[in-house]
Amino acid sequence: MSERQRTTTSEPTITTPLDPDAQDPFGWLEEVEGVEALAWVRARNEEAHASVGADPVFAKIEAQILEVLDSDDRVPEVSRLGEHLYNFWRDADHERGIWRRTTPESYRTDDPEWEILLDLDALAAEEDESWVWHGASVLRPEPGEPWRKVLIDLSPGGSDADVTREFDLVEKAFVSPADGGFTRAVEQGGAKGALSWCGPDAVYVYTDFGPGSLTPSGYPRIVKLWRRGTPFEDAAVVYEGTDEDMYISARRIHTPGFERDLVSRSIAFYKSETYVATDPGTPEQTLTKLDIPDSAEAGFHREWLLIELRDEWSLGERTYAAGSLLATDADRFLAGERDLTVLFEPTPKTSLAGATWTRNHLVLNVFEDVKNRLYTLTPPASGRAGASEAGGSDGWTRSEFPETDPVAAVGTRAVDAVESDEVWVVTSGYLTPATYGLTTIGDETVEPIKSAPAWFDTDGLRAEQRFATSADGTRIPYFIVGSDAALAGSAGPAPTLLYGYGGFEIPMTPGYSAGVGRVWLSEGGVYVVANIRGGGEYGPAWHQAALKENRHKAYEDFAAVARHLAETGVTDASRLGIQGGSNGGLLTGNMLTLYPELFGAVVIQVPLLDMKRYSHLLAGASWMAEYGDPDVPEEWDFIKTFSPYHLLDGSRTYPPVLLTTSTKDDRVHPGHARKMAALLAATGKDVTYYENIEGGHGGAANNAQSAHLSAFAWTFLRERLGLG
Repeated sequence: MSERQRTTTSEPTITTPLDPDAQDPFGWLEEVEGVEALAWVRARNEEAHASVGADPVFAKIEAQILEVLDSDDRVPEVSRLGEHLYNFWRDADHERGIWRRTTPESYRTDDPEWEILLDLDALAAEEDESWVWHGASVLRPEPGEPWRKVLIDLSPGGSDADVTREFDLVEKAFVSPADGGFTRAVEQGGAKGALSWCGPDAVYVYTDFGPGSLTPSGYPRIVKLWRRGTPFEDAAVVYEGTDEDMYISARRIHTPGFERDLVSRSIAFYKSETYVATDPGTPEQTLTKLDIPDSAEAGFHREWLLIELRDEWSLGERTYAAGSLLATDADRFLAGERDLTVLFEPTPKTSLAGATWTRNHLVLNVFEDVKNRLYTLTPPASGRAGASEAGGSDGWTRSEFPETDPVAAVGTRAVDAVESDEVWVVTSGYLTPATYGLTTIGDETVEPIKSAPAWFDTDGLRAEQRFATSADGTRIPYFIVGSDAALAGSAGPAPTLLYGYGGFEIPMTPGYSAGVGRVWLSEGGVYVVANIRGGGEYGPAWHQAALKENRHKAYEDFAAVARHLAETGVTDASRLGIQGGSNGGLLTGNMLTLYPELFGAVVIQVPLLDMKRYSHLLAGASWMAEYGDPDVPEEWDFIKTFSPYHLLDGSRTYPPVLLTTSTKDDRVHPGHARKMAALLAATGKDVTYYENIEGGHGGAANNAQSAHLSAFAWTFLRERLGLG
């Protein structure tokens, strides 16, 4: 028996699966800041440091990862606001980070000159608070006026709950409430919600207004309009949702000449309503509901309305396919016309990955077997939607976007969708560091502006796409990276890490990871990413195929990839590890309990695991559209088939497990990971547990914490799978 196992003998001994209707023996661990619970956490952390953390390779891996995270050679991602490019940056000298800006000309140089606007380390020291950057919203000024008004979101410790403070870009200082500055939830230590600009002297506020103002998921149920110089308590109600809604918010589109005020009512994931507001916050206020399916997403740009469909939509004699992107003149649509143009319609191999507006054009990003293809669409100059995708003088026209790397993930972002047709183009592959390029719609090439450094030697390595066949015959794509010999299956079973997510319509695409390369690939390991159902790789249908009672299909897909890796000689069960976080933690938790014979090590991060209780813990109620409602008996009948906390059976043999989470995670309750670790220990299984005391749902609040957390996973996997 290992030292790690001996330290858990004080836990009760459990030999059969837990009864979900009986008292939970580890329910006390749900008390996030409870004295006993935190004492348990600290004891487990000490065990983790004494076991995995004591491996000599741990410190080496931690240093390797921190070197990357703190490197000045990283490419600073920027957003253009007026004459400056803005960036948030962390490094060894700025643990919590700095918000800074430079000019476009300086940014192109090897050593840009940065002007620091806000130093979070200095602010944290001054206020004795562990501030974590959550972003900034800058108000576009009137012509001739300077860029000045900012709403900055800061989180204590990295939780989703945060505070908002107004900041002055000219003075480079916060605007105090005494001087009329907008602030939110400073006294309460933060709340879920936000402020958003509704003009230079008004904001929409959706936050915790007191008892009854939050939804069952813990998100805002009410949105108000707050005018500068008036008491917060006098803010006018704009919209109030029901007790069953998920999230209520509002925002203004500030494009000159096309200003619109929008209220969003999120009823559940994949179900929402959008209202166009006139005279918001006044007695004359009106709200006009956008007449589109509740499952559709709407977006406005200048005179255009885009509608992205998750389900089929029948209008008159026409039916539009799920996954389609439609366009129409916004004002005419609001007036009752239904002249829609199909900009994209999916095929069995293609889906819409994204759409980016510039001032005058729309860049479509299309997945074709999970590989990006870009196209440029130009709306008709007349302002009226055309009748076909091919277009003509009266319709939308399509042209080719400049060529990009065909095997890398490609993303686009407008430089300034109000003022220009410039586009940032970011490419990244498993073996290719990120490249930031710039193009203007109509140009034939993308100009490289900056490239990230290569952190590991790729000689002898290759990345390719393969397909496995799931239990129901569905082809499941996956990406695999490793040496030629390992991919050919001629080197014997190689230590292999299989990563997955499979939920919420989120696709897993190629991307450069210095950590994977330095710690795993360079040492002879193989890295695999599975594109299982539940994700968004093939559009909404791919996601919907694994919802609720069909959740098992995502797990069958992942198991199919694992088996395919063994069948093709890449690895075997003893040398195959898996990793996933959040919904991916639910995935790996189910692979542990449903398919333990397929794996040699399991890493479960910030997970959902107790699916009987999940909807009552923090934001869990917001995910019932994905998993179902465990309080409804008919739905619990299928949910219990993928509740790892209740599937774990002490009489079975399981591979070693590493569980990690964060005390400050106020999205997925840390009780999931805590209770599963305690249960594994009580059944005599090999489990390592580590909980970061701050860090939020990302698990870490700064680079040092990120490196430390990553070192646990990599060291654990190397030990258990025999790498190095």
